[in-house]
Amino acid sequence: MNEKNMTFEQSMQRLEQIVRAMERGDVALDESLKLFQEGTALVRSCGKLLDDAELQIKKVTAAADGSPQMEDFADEA
Repeated sequence: MNEKNMTFEQSMQRLEQIVRAMERGDVALDESLKLFQEGTALVRSCGKLLDDAELQIKKVTAAADGSPQMEDFADEA
């Protein structure tokens, strides 16, 4: 499955598989490079999915009268 068609969860699962394979150390150099490239693409894809999700988040706060008020999400870091 192409990383562009994968869900965030599927991408993370595949990344875990790649890390485990590379940590075992029994993968040939050519295969390690392919796995590294695939992993890098998956990380970029996951980052984009997270960025897109962040844009959709709304933060609920209390207005002066106590009623709920919707605000755009702002990174507080």
